[in-house]
Amino acid sequence: MDAFGSSAAVTADSTRSRPGWRLRVLAGIAAALALVPVVAGCGASTGSAPPASDIQRQADLYAINQIEVKWHEASSTKNLDLMMSLWADDATFTTSSKTYTGKTAIRDFFATQAAPFKPENHWVSDTPAYKSKASVDGDKGTLYFQCDYIDIDTKAVKVVVSADQQVARVNGVWVIKAAISATPGLGY
Repeated sequence: MDAFGSSAAVTADSTRSRPGWRLRVLAGIAAALALVPVVAGCGASTGSAPPASDIQRQADLYAINQIEVKWHEASSTKNLDLMMSLWADDATFTTSSKTYTGKTAIRDFFATQAAPFKPENHWVSDTPAYKSKASVDGDKGTLYFQCDYIDIDTKAVKVVVSADQQVARVNGVWVIKAAISATPGLGY
């Protein structure tokens, strides 16, 4: 008895002795080959690549999140040029109830007033990743993150601020169009 419960054993010799065996074998091979494209087509539908729009959305969200990464690198290294590369020419930045309009005014704020950029402050900027949020809708999006500025020498947190931003793709690059900075509540 075989694995399927049959007691009849068929051997290659007994199959070949039947008339038309070659024709049946060739027909079977042809039928199997005809099914290959059908089976391959069915397999392609499961686990297929996401639509191009989803891939673009993921790429855009990654690029938007890189604004936060570069912001913290710029403020930790006092790299004013890197900070300014994140802003659109006509951007606005509101902090401490004052709005700075245009890249020149925003640059002046970071160069002369922003505590992380002051030479006497030896701070490193960190962000709680779970508090960062980004969205994208075509060539526009949003980005929210918090900055914890830590004194390198004392390891004390000196300032905690948030940045709530409107971002846009300008000439193929994601930049900040408008930002509001404030002291966030501890619950968020």
